[in-house]
Amino acid sequence: RIMLRLPASHPSVKLLGVVLAAAVGCHPAPSPSTTPARRAASGALENPGDPLWSARAPDEFIARFETTRGVFAIEVHRAWSPRGADRFYQLVRSGYFDDSRFYRVRSNYIVQFGIAGDPAVAQRWRDRRFPDDSVRVTNARGTVAFAMNGPDTRTTQIYINLRDDAPLDGQGFSPFGRVRDGMDVVDRLYAEYGERSGGGIRAGHQDSLFVEGNAYLDRLYPRLDHLVRATIVGGQ
Repeated sequence: RIMLRLPASHPSVKLLGVVLAAAVGCHPAPSPSTTPARRAASGALENPGDPLWSARAPDEFIARFETTRGVFAIEVHRAWSPRGADRFYQLVRSGYFDDSRFYRVRSNYIVQFGIAGDPAVAQRWRDRRFPDDSVRVTNARGTVAFAMNGPDTRTTQIYINLRDDAPLDGQGFSPFGRVRDGMDVVDRLYAEYGERSGGGIRAGHQDSLFVEGNAYLDRLYPRLDHLVRATIVGGQ
């Protein structure tokens, strides 16, 4: 297992300054709708063959998540899970996570997201699987990995560990990063619906999320927290 502590001189620690500045408003992130590069990347959501989906992630980068509970940042290390880091990087750059919901939140277990709010997009990417990575980092509290229901079934759904959960290591869940800042925000995401609002991939109760998207969740589970947008803010 790889220990998650990093020295102060580590590049990721320096990148954290970017995230903290953005979080407190010193350097606000530009709106996706007014950023030409973001508008171009978002077109890739309609075309799985777009070159964006073969883009290699930086060795280390930080993704900033704006939510209805506040801001948190995920620090990604490609060496931990190369294919997972690449897909996550591509999804964030494309705007896939923007205006979606944290649909599965279980206290002292996990937070799960990654089904697009637009059902047309969600269905287009539902079965876009990519190969597994070996587990190189344990599923400690704050680590982030792709959900799956068997070998080589990762697609777009992500979970954040709310506790240390080493048994997931043996099931092949490979963390690609960790929450570097704002874990208190993640801990506060609305959890009272538990499995009812999203279930897990293995539970087989997600069809309505893919068919109706945000409309379904907002109608039946209106208190779920929103993922407003996700952006790459360091290490590009």
